[in-house]
Amino acid sequence: MKNIFVMGLDDFNLKLLETIDEGGEYRFQRLFQYSEVVRPESGTYPSIDELRERAREIFAAAPGGVDAVMGFWDFPTTVCVPLFARDAGLPGPSLEAVTRCEHKYWSRTEQKKALGEMIPDFQAIDPFADDPAGQVRIRYPFWIKPVKAHSSFLGFFIDSAQALEKVIPEIREKIGVVARPFNEFLAHVDLPPEIAEVDGYHCIAEEIISSGVQATLEGYAWKGAVQVFGVVDSIRSGRHRSSFSRYQYPSKLPRRVQARMIEAARRLIRAIDYEGAPFNIEFFWDHRNDRIWLLEVNSRISKSHSPLFLMVDGATNQKVALDLALGRQPQIPYRQGRHKLAGKFMMRLFKDKIGDGVVEAVPSQEDLDRIAEAYPEARVDLLVKEGTRLGDLSFQDSYSYEIAVVFLGADRQKQLLDRFKRVEEFLKFDIRPTSGGAD
Repeated sequence: MKNIFVMGLDDFNLKLLETIDEGGEYRFQRLFQYSEVVRPESGTYPSIDELRERAREIFAAAPGGVDAVMGFWDFPTTVCVPLFARDAGLPGPSLEAVTRCEHKYWSRTEQKKALGEMIPDFQAIDPFADDPAGQVRIRYPFWIKPVKAHSSFLGFFIDSAQALEKVIPEIREKIGVVARPFNEFLAHVDLPPEIAEVDGYHCIAEEIISSGVQATLEGYAWKGAVQVFGVVDSIRSGRHRSSFSRYQYPSKLPRRVQARMIEAARRLIRAIDYEGAPFNIEFFWDHRNDRIWLLEVNSRISKSHSPLFLMVDGATNQKVALDLALGRQPQIPYRQGRHKLAGKFMMRLFKDKIGDGVVEAVPSQEDLDRIAEAYPEARVDLLVKEGTRLGDLSFQDSYSYEIAVVFLGADRQKQLLDRFKRVEEFLKFDIRPTSGGAD
């Protein structure tokens, strides 16, 4: 059996990984606890250098050695996996190529060179400067976020200098959660001087492009070839359309639009010398003027899409990450799943409606069993428990709280949406408000 170390492996994703191991070829082993490197209970990520040393010790002590190291979470997994793989002499992309994806300012700089008009206007902003608003040279409104974050953490819609000044104190207070360990990683990367000046304690401001339809391409680079194996629609809701409400696979975008996105993805991945690893790239298509915008590129598969690929294609996208981690070309089935389409639904509470609150009751095991009986393929992941204070949830977007996710398959669009409505009826949460919503 091959020893596969998986960063932050949890039970939910272990069950998915086991679906691609019918022959019992792999021994999936947890590399650090989920509560340590994905959703740290302390609210603070561990030191990257400390994790690196611990990984070395774990690998050295592993009976039979290490055959692959892989992951599917965002930071710090995205930077730790290639670093640990390099240390262990295992396949993986270069740290510089990964950073051209993960450092959002450097990434935008490279994207602009490769794709020109598909990239919005952007700039770096130092939130610790005496007058951050005085640095602004792009037009209002814009989005601001740290050069490294995830899940829309510390992402804000800014329509004036006053709005920027209002969020700066929160950015200054919380940006170090990711900036400190990200800067540790950057110390291992050969950065151009103009990028080295923009470290993890900086933000990027970007022109608003969130109109139209959003879709994510899942793909990989292998020996100079760039392959895209799936396109997933991302449906947004809420204030400023800042929160995801559903992912749906396969995409309903016109084939010609998907083809343009795929060509853009290939140009970019080759331009940044990204090789031997998976990626996902988010785009917007504005149907009013037939314009395509690139939102961001990530150096990983999307774990949110894993059950969708299983239900539609017959294998999770984790198989792509596993094959690449083992140094072989991915082989993934196509349209061999039990359903014609699948969706991930995010159940949210919006801050302008509830403010803050404490969870007093969550769906029971009996409720979950009823869902499983009605829809055997359904997967439900509760993200809160009794006693959870919504305001204490980590890495939420700036406008909502995500309390549960539901994965469902179907054969028609209406059937998929109707099934989710029925599932929602079983998923009742009792929330006691502790502060009012915003006006």
